[in-house]
Amino acid sequence: MNHDACSRRSFAAMTAGAFLSTAASLRGQESAATDAAKGNESPAGPREAPFERDYEAPAFQPKWKNPQINRLLIQDFVMFAHTDIEMVKRLLEKEPGLVLSTINWGANDWESGLGAASHCGRHDIVELLLERGARPDIFCSAMLGQVDIVRTLLTFQPRLIDVKGPHGFSLHFHAQVGGERSANVLDYLQSIRYVELKPNPFLKMNEEAKKKAEPEKGEGLKDPANAP
Repeated sequence: MNHDACSRRSFAAMTAGAFLSTAASLRGQESAATDAAKGNESPAGPREAPFERDYEAPAFQPKWKNPQINRLLIQDFVMFAHTDIEMVKRLLEKEPGLVLSTINWGANDWESGLGAASHCGRHDIVELLLERGARPDIFCSAMLGQVDIVRTLLTFQPRLIDVKGPHGFSLHFHAQVGGERSANVLDYLQSIRYVELKPNPFLKMNEEAKKKAEPEKGEGLKDPANAP
């Protein structure tokens, strides 16, 4: 079983989530619209697999009374949920239903905003999404350090130790990216199945971002005795 956190596929997804720009999104939207107007399929756009029923259709057919959330909006929301809490807030104000949305990147790679924030170790975004009604899962619990929840679920179904999240990230990976807060979960998972973990790129990225955000030691502090 491959536990390489930086596989080619997962690294590509990570990079896209971390560095997506609004300009690139708009260029992609414009290109897709042009292709659609010409009757062509955009090679970079989503493709629905061909399908024909080889069985009887269900007796009960759904009635699509309400419009679905736009696919491009869901895509942008999930991408921003990797790293950008302000855009997550903005899009949730625009469409609260995004908190439950999930996108299929293909090859059974499903991802929600909660899943994106969880494997990036973004406690702030995960907690925001949970407050807004996201459905918690074993991956966010592992990242948040909720060892009792993880233990209960693995006791109920031991095979969950092998379950994979978006882009194939393992439970161990999610516990690792949570940092000190989820060290208890990582210890528990390692006691069940030891995995040789490699440096986690998201953990390093978050630590560097925190250092940049923190003021230098002593900055902004004045000695009252020397105050004017």
